[in-house]
Amino acid sequence: MNFKVFACAAALCALVLPARAQQPTAAEILEGTRMAATLTKLDEGLSGSLRKGNDKTPVTLFLQGKNIQFQFSVNKGAWQVFHMRINDDDLDLFELQNGKQANFPASKLMQPIAGTDLTYEDLALRFLYWPNPKMEGTEKVAGQECYKIRIDKPKGAAGRYEVVYVWVHTKYGAFMRIRGHDKNGGLVKEFQVEDVMQVAKDTWTLRKMQVSSHNPANGRRTSITDVTFDSPRKAGPRGLR
Repeated sequence: MNFKVFACAAALCALVLPARAQQPTAAEILEGTRMAATLTKLDEGLSGSLRKGNDKTPVTLFLQGKNIQFQFSVNKGAWQVFHMRINDDDLDLFELQNGKQANFPASKLMQPIAGTDLTYEDLALRFLYWPNPKMEGTEKVAGQECYKIRIDKPKGAAGRYEVVYVWVHTKYGAFMRIRGHDKNGGLVKEFQVEDVMQVAKDTWTLRKMQVSSHNPANGRRTSITDVTFDSPRKAGPRGLR
């Protein structure tokens, strides 16, 4: 089964790893994950929501190969559009302004989306492209055996996280958990995949993921946002453009 799990903007795609005589390297695992995102097409989009407390924001996700578009409702009838184009070694980020595509400013990367715990930095998962990831062994997440990978932010790169740990399913290549830490090692953000659903014969997508913010001084959780997708959309904003 080609088991594909999309978290946020589908950068958390899963890929069945090829059989190897030895354990794959951290770089090979992350490269496989990035490649999986470019092989997926879901033109009709997935409808869902971001929920923090009593506030709920409608969202839609469109997938078309190397192009991924995330839209969220800013007020009745209006949608804000965030677009990613995946390249071999990095990704380009854009936003839609007055019907025209513009480069996404680095100054907005850490801005919360609709007041939730999810930022544009989180949505893009740019740390997947940071060089020299390190394998730190295996651990179980929700009873599933996972590779634990450490990724250190390169000098001069934008973003709040200095070190990111990712747990990747050893069989399917799916991200099960992500934790972002500050320069002192304090936990800043955690992503935990909680449920998936099947939308096509060989395609599975995220149904629910929990994003939690933490106080890096003591590690305590300060707030939670639930990211939920329902099914391929039947109505809503236009897709990739």
